[in-house]
Amino acid sequence: MKKTIEELLQCPYWIVDILPLQVPENSPGQYFAVEEYFLQGNRIEEIKQKHINLILKLNCYRDISIGDETVINPLPEHIADEMKKRYLYIMTGESMILSEPDDTYLTVFNPDSELLELIRLIASGEGLYVWKAEKF
Repeated sequence: MKKTIEELLQCPYWIVDILPLQVPENSPGQYFAVEEYFLQGNRIEEIKQKHINLILKLNCYRDISIGDETVINPLPEHIADEMKKRYLYIMTGESMILSEPDDTYLTVFNPDSELLELIRLIASGEGLYVWKAEKF
């Protein structure tokens, strides 16, 4: 039985990010200023393209559907367009990837070990990192 989006949001999750580790809450660095820098101009577009590339490459190995659409494996152009313009749930098996057009990261909920390894490999090729999120 497939899990609902609400159930998946309660599952363990991993982050696909431009940073190799979660920044600690008490970090002496300037995380928010650096994040703001990456959200400006074409830098966020470049990061979002890496996210799109990851999803499209993942779709070579796994069936995916997006949002509330019923189409399995929509056209690559459609996936890319939707990822650029809206908050999107990308479903694959019993897992879900959350993409937001103006975030520097993706969130992967409930990945099995094979999916997580595949995401790690693809992310590495895109210059991205995968780490398990720790709640503060």
